Amino acid sequence: MSRHGFNHRLALHVATARQKVLSLAGKRVTPHSLRHACALRALEATHDIRKVSLWLGHATVKSTEIYLRADPAEKLDVLAAGLPPKIQKGIFRSAPDRLLAILGDART
Repeated sequence: MSRHGFNHRLALHVATARQKVLSLAGKRVTPHSLRHACALRALEATHDIRKVSLWLGHATVKSTEIYLRADPAEKLDVLAAGLPPKIQKGIFRSAPDRLLAILGDART
């Protein structure tokens, strides 16, 4: 199957899936995004960057290290560790501040 043939088949399946999964409406699904998502799932399941690197066909493990930075489970753990800020909806109003005055003077 050619690259273009795969893209065509993927587009047909995504169009069908969008009818049942409304959250896909605004998302771009490409072969690369599928590869990336699959690599993240493999890393999540195996916890072995070497296996993911071999599976992806990367020349070195260093090429695969980006998946360590993009691991959503790690991001969720970091977010869960901190308390969410208590921010109320409103209008931003600049308050007089010494630092802002100093920064304003620095621009001139």
